[in-house]
Amino acid sequence: MRIVYVLTSLGIGGAERQALALATHMVLRGHSVAMLVLGPTVAEEWPTTVEVFRLELSKKRSSALGGLLKARRFLREFRPDLVHSHSFHANIFARLLKLLCPSVKTISTVHNVYEGGWHRMLAYRFTDGLAGLTTAVSQAAADRFVRLKAIPKRKCQVVTNGIDVAEFAPNAERRALTRAAMDAGESFIWLAAGRLVPAKDFPNLLRAFKQVRTVFPSAQLWIAGAFADATLKQTEDGRSVFVNLIAAEGGSMERVRLLGLRRDMPALFGAADAFVLSSAWEGMPLAVGEAMATMKPVIATDAGGTRELVGDAGVIVPSQDPGALAKAMVELMHRPSETRQALGQAARDRIARHFSMDARADTWEALYRTLVETRS
Repeated sequence: MRIVYVLTSLGIGGAERQALALATHMVLRGHSVAMLVLGPTVAEEWPTTVEVFRLELSKKRSSALGGLLKARRFLREFRPDLVHSHSFHANIFARLLKLLCPSVKTISTVHNVYEGGWHRMLAYRFTDGLAGLTTAVSQAAADRFVRLKAIPKRKCQVVTNGIDVAEFAPNAERRALTRAAMDAGESFIWLAAGRLVPAKDFPNLLRAFKQVRTVFPSAQLWIAGAFADATLKQTEDGRSVFVNLIAAEGGSMERVRLLGLRRDMPALFGAADAFVLSSAWEGMPLAVGEAMATMKPVIATDAGGTRELVGDAGVIVPSQDPGALAKAMVELMHRPSETRQALGQAARDRIARHFSMDARADTWEALYRTLVETRS
């Protein structure tokens, strides 16, 4: 098959990472694949060996029209059997593109329970006829979009994210080296990961960690994530305007390390003793699945599809409740290391059984074939 993936950008984000991983798997399976990227190159991007065609769109309406014409020329040259878009802007663009290329089959994927307000839901509803199918990364996301009438139930299917189990395999030597390099000592290390955006609710996490430190003063919290706004630059001591604002609201930066964007996440997952997610809303958080694959016990808020991912291999607490989050973190730290290790093993087993990237690529490939072979 000839497949084009449409993304808003290749910036550091879960949807982008998942789409690129899927594209790479399709290439390895012998399909011809290209990435159609709406926006310009950004400072930090996921690397890829897949062909990338950039439209360099701006926010002007004329740019969008010109981008559609430019994209049509690209599709006519590439001759795809299928266009698979990811997240709101790319989904709407790909649907409008079908007006210019009616023979191309399209799939839209929703990556979060929240992709914007009512006007975006209307955009999804009014353009639904241009999509052959819309998938969601979790049942929670699918249910919400169907309830809002953004997607008709008959055209909505859940295809969860996939995790590369081999990439995130635990490695004792790497753990020791990373902890030494990070000067972790014997401290219990909590790791959190995600862009510094409201959805991740890091104020909730910092308030919870402040309570954790009253019981375990030597514990550390590492936060790995890119800044959502280029204007929020890190200062020399590793803090940012964003984090200082959080601290002023009642959080604490003592024994918190803001790591910024990291390219060595498997090593960081391995070096940590447990993973914590504090999100207010999610689709299906990749970082949680990656932590589980690295055999880390997980404490996570009940956001979006997180419960579907974690199952009984971790602990789920209410969102926006720092007391409940802190209580679960303290209880996990009180458990014997053998119990935490068993929880971590159960987490990795769950990912390998239900969320491996190889299995998910099988699902997508079968879905693509079904859609391509279906008459319009």
